[in-house]
Amino acid sequence: MAAAHTPWTRAALPLCLLGILDGEPTSYGYALLGRLADAGLEGVRPATLYPALTRLEEEGAVEVEWGAGEGGPGRKYYRITAEGRARLRRDRAAWEEFSRTVATLVGGEGNEKGES
Repeated sequence: MAAAHTPWTRAALPLCLLGILDGEPTSYGYALLGRLADAGLEGVRPATLYPALTRLEEEGAVEVEWGAGEGGPGRKYYRITAEGRARLRRDRAAWEEFSRTVATLVGGEGNEKGES
């Protein structure tokens, strides 16, 4: 399980959020936090999540709609846009290449050096 406070998690958070939103019609902040935790990224805080969502909105990757909350105030619902899906495809490919390279360098799969 990854520690949510690491720079790696913050760097990968937009990609993770787009991946979640790509599979759902809409979602709201605390539901996204739950999905991240279920996937192993426990501890992502709202103070990290909401700025990432705001940047994705400013970049046109997600759109926001206000809706009624369940027995409380309204909620912001987030939806991935066509531009967000295009970014998800690009970033997913870049992430896969990057992670293969890092795994090779640190002795993960694909490393031909063998065991010590």
